Amino acid sequence: MCLALPALVTELLPDDSAKVELGGIAKTVSLALVSDVKVGDYVIVHVGYALSVIDPEEAARTLELFAEMGELSPEMVG
Repeated sequence: MCLALPALVTELLPDDSAKVELGGIAKTVSLALVSDVKVGDYVIVHVGYALSVIDPEEAARTLELFAEMGELSPEMVG
């Protein structure tokens, strides 16, 4: 099963890239598939690509559901 998870954009980088954070883990992802992303936005990330921007409330609900299913540890939910 493939998962796409919400991650917080912490830094915009050159070449349509950004640093994102999920549960204390930082990763660089491509923003080539989305536009108008800002630091502080949540993006849905799958295999290194941000697929869409979502609002913080939806990100929190999604992360909580993954934690309830046991797919994420509670500390990753924030």
